[in-house]
Amino acid sequence: MPSSVHAVVFEDFETLDIMGPVELFGLLQQHYQVQFYSLNGGLVSNKHGVCIQTKSLSEIETNAESILLIPGGIVTFELIKNQQFLDQLKTLADQSKYVLTICTGSSLLAATGLLNGVKATSNKMAFEFVQKLNDQVLWQAQARWVIDGKFYTSSGVSAGMDMTLAFIHDTQDEKVAQLCAEEAEYIWNSNPNDDPFCKVK
Repeated sequence: MPSSVHAVVFEDFETLDIMGPVELFGLLQQHYQVQFYSLNGGLVSNKHGVCIQTKSLSEIETNAESILLIPGGIVTFELIKNQQFLDQLKTLADQSKYVLTICTGSSLLAATGLLNGVKATSNKMAFEFVQKLNDQVLWQAQARWVIDGKFYTSSGVSAGMDMTLAFIHDTQDEKVAQLCAEEAEYIWNSNPNDDPFCKVK
C-alpha cells in the first residue's frame, strides 16, 4: 500500500518547493500517494498563478507510514504568526513518520518548537531570519539538505528535489532514486554537503 504524502500548501506558496518533490513522488505512485491540504481547504493559489484544490488540514488521516511535506515562500514570514495553523501543523508533524520541509518551510516547523535540538537547514537568503526565529534549532549554514531523525529539511527551492531524491533513496533504494532523476531529466546533487549557495545572503 502506498505511503500517504500529505502536501501542505497556503496562499503564495513557492511553486517549485512543492511541485518539484510532487513530480518525483508522482513517478512512484506504487510507493507514494500525494494529496494536497491547506488550513481550511478549497482552492489555494500563488503569485505564479498556480492554483491547487485542497482538503482541510483537519481531514488528514495520519498512519504509521504518513509523510508530511511542507514548502516555503515569503508568506512563511507571516504564517509563523498564525497560531491556529502552527498548532495543527505541530500535531500533524508529531503524528507523521517523516516530515520533509523545503526552503523556508523549515521556519514553520521551527516555530512549533519541534526542531528544538534538531539539525536543520533552510533557504540561505532567509538564514538570518530562521536563526533569529528559533535559536534552539541546530541550524546548518552549509547544507543542501539535512536529515535528523524523521526530519528532512532542505535549502532553497530546487534543493527540495535533491532532498526528495535522497528520501526516495533512503525509503526505497539508490537505483530507484537514480531512475527517478533520469526520468525527470534532472541532475541530482546527491551530496548533502555540496551547497553552492551557502554564502548567499
